[in-house]
Amino acid sequence: MSKTEKAADIPIFDGDPSEIAGLGTQFDVIRFMKRLAQAYDCRNFMVLYLPATTSRELSSNTIITNWPAEMMSLFDREGLMQTSLVLRRLRDSTTPFSFDLDTLSTDRVKPQVRDLFTRFGIIRGAYFPVHDVSGVRGAVALTGSGRSFSHQQMMELMYISIHVFQRLAEIRNLDIRPADLLTDRETDCLTWTAAGKTSAEIADILGLSEHTINHYLNRAAKKMDSVNRTQAVAKALRMGLIK
Repeated sequence: MSKTEKAADIPIFDGDPSEIAGLGTQFDVIRFMKRLAQAYDCRNFMVLYLPATTSRELSSNTIITNWPAEMMSLFDREGLMQTSLVLRRLRDSTTPFSFDLDTLSTDRVKPQVRDLFTRFGIIRGAYFPVHDVSGVRGAVALTGSGRSFSHQQMMELMYISIHVFQRLAEIRNLDIRPADLLTDRETDCLTWTAAGKTSAEIADILGLSEHTINHYLNRAAKKMDSVNRTQAVAKALRMGLIK
């Protein structure tokens, strides 16, 4: 039996969701993901929110990862998220998929993308689309230079990814402290956003400038550990902070 085959047999998860539900902090999840990656002969992992089409930085949409900081910086600096085939597929489908740079043609992968990922040892791997109970979409990725996942491994990792993403959402909700509760203005802005109003429309309703409305919404999103106002609204609704 090869080293790769032995690694895949490491008992990282026994199929009981309560194991992942018992992870108490984000650091516990990071340690779990490191062991999971090793068990499946991978080098790197990432759990991310599905970026909006206007988003330009992968780093600001990442929840946890062990990507090298230099790689993340180069990815964002080169603006590679805007043309990412992976993110495009994650937006268009909820089906898990694998990739292998060795088999992808040069007309599908930009040279700078291939060079960057090869430089940091990310040759193949898989992405697993997920969402939490509020409907916030994201993905879990396991990547490296080992062999491609089998069909059975893809099913196992999809199951694990669903529970990992949900647990991270639960941990983030627990981390919202009373001191970080929304102000009346922030609540008003989120409430009108939930009703489908734009910043300009909310500004007219509340008699404030559009700049001030955006400030309130950005501050509310930051307090609630959200990447944008849409996610902040979803969290606020789930927590009963707005109706």
